[in-house]
Amino acid sequence: MDLNALREKPMRFLIGLMTGTSGDGIDGVVVRIKGTGPGLAIKLIAHASFPYTPLFRTRLINEHLSVREVCSLNFEMGELLADAAKEMVKLAEAQGVTVDAIASHGQTVAHLPPPQYDKYGTLQIGAPAVIAERTGLPVISDFRSRDMAAGGQGAPLVPYGDWMIWRDRKGERNILGLNLGGIANFTVITPKLNDVMAFDTGPCNMAIDGAVRLLSRGAEQMDTNGEMSDKGIVVDEFYEYLLNQPYFDKVPPKSTGREDFGEEVYLRDAITARSKQHAQEDLVATVAAAVADSILQAYERFIKPEHEVSHVIVGGGGTHNKGLMKRLEKGFGDIPLYACSQFGIPSQAREAIAFAILGNETLCGTPSNVPQATGASKRVVLGSITLP
Repeated sequence: MDLNALREKPMRFLIGLMTGTSGDGIDGVVVRIKGTGPGLAIKLIAHASFPYTPLFRTRLINEHLSVREVCSLNFEMGELLADAAKEMVKLAEAQGVTVDAIASHGQTVAHLPPPQYDKYGTLQIGAPAVIAERTGLPVISDFRSRDMAAGGQGAPLVPYGDWMIWRDRKGERNILGLNLGGIANFTVITPKLNDVMAFDTGPCNMAIDGAVRLLSRGAEQMDTNGEMSDKGIVVDEFYEYLLNQPYFDKVPPKSTGREDFGEEVYLRDAITARSKQHAQEDLVATVAAAVADSILQAYERFIKPEHEVSHVIVGGGGTHNKGLMKRLEKGFGDIPLYACSQFGIPSQAREAIAFAILGNETLCGTPSNVPQATGASKRVVLGSITLP
């Protein structure tokens, strides 16, 4: 495999694989990328999703994984990612496209960012060697570690891709990107990359789905289309508890994950104490309301004083939650909300595309973190390359 020849190609075709904090499955894309850096141009060729089995998901989101279990899951996840990649190769071939490389984010099992954690680190599993061996393609992975080594939090990393895709090329407007994944995060997409602001607001689908799992004792995995949260009534004292968390008051740059908002640490005791007094729909509706309002409060406190935005582009699985979206639309008032699908990017493909872009930059040796978003001391080239 000649990486220099790959870098010099006028265009490259990459598979992007994303496994989010919710732990519901793998999102895959095939994209065509021309160039690198600010002149980069991208086109979506294909996208698909590959859900985990309920049993695998239960094992994966266990907040008390042993070292042995992490070791085993690392290779099991590698096989699942390889299977997804092979399916994406088939979709590419159906379009007459030959894939050059795979960018795989991996499944986060621990994210301990500084300065919140003195002994900091981040770990994504999904053995890239397995993916490379099964597909015969170079694999770019481990994107977060280098930013953290440079003093950053290793997150959020999607802002670089957001800026490449959504920025106003006339240099006139700021656009607000909102991702409703397991964790919710904002990107203020400014005309200049050095002005971009981005951070995790807090929990999103992780908390809503976690509430459903706890209340159903695992029989249900998520609030499908937001049907439960759309029917329920907010329980005031539970709502206040959910928003009374130290993370929400932290000033960006900041990032978070299951360590702060997993169902064990954030929800189990609180929901158990209230489950006999309140309907399940009301408790799920309260979690969804707290999620929406934590997002809106983050906008009011940290973004609105610094940036005027023309509109909000929303992506991620949370866009399917009717109750969540209604509350967000009301909260943003006169600022219009658009689904990223209205701009040609399917909601489930957004983050996979972002990591395909990061993989392209790794191949080209182009720095792709955003230090003002992560807190890193400098811009660095992210990721590691595993050759087939």
